[in-house]
Amino acid sequence: MATCDVCGEYENLPYQCKRCGQTFCAEHRLPENHDCPGLAEWDDPGGVFDSGFDESVEGGSGSGTTDARSGASAGVVDRVKRRIDRETGTGGILGYFRNNATYALLLAMWVTFVAQLAVLYFGGQSLHNTLFVLQSDELANVWTWVTSVFSHSPGLLYHIIGNSIVILFFGPLVERAVGSKRFVGFFLLSGILAGLGHVLFAIATGGPPTGVLGASGAGFAILGVLTVWRPNMQVLLFFVIPMKIKYLTWGIALVSAVLVVQSLQAGGAGSAGGIAHLAHLIGFAIGLAFGKRNEGLARSAGGAGGVSMGGARGPRGPGGPGGPGGRF
Repeated sequence: MATCDVCGEYENLPYQCKRCGQTFCAEHRLPENHDCPGLAEWDDPGGVFDSGFDESVEGGSGSGTTDARSGASAGVVDRVKRRIDRETGTGGILGYFRNNATYALLLAMWVTFVAQLAVLYFGGQSLHNTLFVLQSDELANVWTWVTSVFSHSPGLLYHIIGNSIVILFFGPLVERAVGSKRFVGFFLLSGILAGLGHVLFAIATGGPPTGVLGASGAGFAILGVLTVWRPNMQVLLFFVIPMKIKYLTWGIALVSAVLVVQSLQAGGAGSAGGIAHLAHLIGFAIGLAFGKRNEGLARSAGGAGGVSMGGARGPRGPGGPGGPGGRF
């Protein structure tokens, strides 16, 4: 779901040009219809426009000439098909996740969640924590730096559902602007740093042992990026209440900051009500910094994936506690 970089029309099934990387509607998807800069560099390396005729074949009538031309035409078609496969082929099963890394990350979260339930059932709480929870007194379990980003509280289904909704609605907007590989790196790094920052703060302040799990830090990082790129984008809080994303994100950040202070005053380590608010703040700060650093990249991409800049009015998109709405 994105807007065309030529006419601005909202497109449910956008086309992404393989040469310039921008997003277009059906009318402007062809390179010649959006003045693709890649056309100037086209040198026909695969011989797609080669006639395919053997110069040794002499013209004339009869079945021999017809067969030669038929074979040559078939050769042209084969070369065109091979070229198309190279340009647009899926590249195997992993190719499905090209430009769809957000959905791969969501899948990893839910697979991990099922694995958590299985480990709890067969191995118990201790094994579960060793495998999936980033703990301040077990930092040597370096695998939990990563697994904790995809893990969620098994007894709180709304934990993973809430994070999934945020990532599902907002993740593609950032991914299509910066690219899938860079987005995955950003997601993992922000999630890891948010979790580590929380537990290291607990250690530094002499707080009680604490553990962190969940993709909230990475989710807040994504929100931080869009707070910089599209501060006036309208979202629907709880699928009902319309507001600009900057009010939503900064409001949540303010509440989290107050709760962190209250937690510290009570001898805690930045958590309140079983929620790692400090990790949320760290993730949000990382997102703001990443968004500011890559603001020029997003603008030069022409709003790839719908991340268009400015105050123009656009058509209404899907709503939700993260669903991009109509005004941005």
